[in-house]
Amino acid sequence: MIRSTRRLSRLARLKRLGMAPLHWCRLCWDVLGGRYRPVPWRALGLGALALGYLLLPFDLVPDFVLALGLIDDLVIVGWLMARIEPELGAYRRWRHEAAARRGGDEP
Repeated sequence: MIRSTRRLSRLARLKRLGMAPLHWCRLCWDVLGGRYRPVPWRALGLGALALGYLLLPFDLVPDFVLALGLIDDLVIVGWLMARIEPELGAYRRWRHEAAARRGGDEP
């Protein structure tokens, strides 16, 4: 029983981490639009660093080394997204509360 709940919490954390890039993009959109005022500079900077790491050709392990190059990207970007997860949690709560005030679903 305890093992299954621990596994569930791991799966929930993995899902939340997998959704972090989407929430980071929404965070940027709301900050730029002036809707989200407590600007999380650390989250914006680390997210931009993760995006730059994915897009720029400079990696620790080059992408043409098939498996290791992709694993390298996943590990670095995953680590950076995990660092901004607490600030994304506050943003997700704000977004949920804003949707509840409007009386509709999340945009």
